[in-house]
Amino acid sequence: MRASWGREFAAYTDRNVLATQRLLEAALQAGVPGAVEQISYFVGDWAVIVGADRLLDVMRYLRETPIAAFDFCSDVTATDWPLRPKRFDVVYCLYSTRLRHRVRVKVRAGELDPVPSVTGVWPAADWLEREVYDLFGVGFTGHPQRKDYPLEGPGELVMEGPLDWLRLRQASEEAEIE
Repeated sequence: MRASWGREFAAYTDRNVLATQRLLEAALQAGVPGAVEQISYFVGDWAVIVGADRLLDVMRYLRETPIAAFDFCSDVTATDWPLRPKRFDVVYCLYSTRLRHRVRVKVRAGELDPVPSVTGVWPAADWLEREVYDLFGVGFTGHPQRKDYPLEGPGELVMEGPLDWLRLRQASEEAEIE
């Protein structure tokens, strides 16, 4: 009896996954025609692969359409596949707080291919995209200017060794004594 329930549940789940995939694919194709390259379902999460040239259109659609309502970009990361011509997959993890569902949107990029920045859609993606740039070297077009801080500047000290630190500490202690 339990084994038949398991088979029925698996068949029910498979039907729902296929129905959801068709619904998601139809919604994306209707909203952003020709943008979706592939849709897959793995370990309970949907993944949509889109071309870099259509990324912003897809992201705006996923945020603004009521059937998706992805209002939170929880993470931006990348994976490196060195043997592929477009070796990087830039992965955007989206979540709908209203509808409580998730999707991963992937964009494939080569070593010198920049990906459009989604900071205009989700401002929180700013730091996440910077992290992808720092860790993988994937560039983003339209990204707000990076604000790397200089090592030296007005009022800054550069201490190259532990002895410099000890001299500074002794000088501050002597100034406090007097």
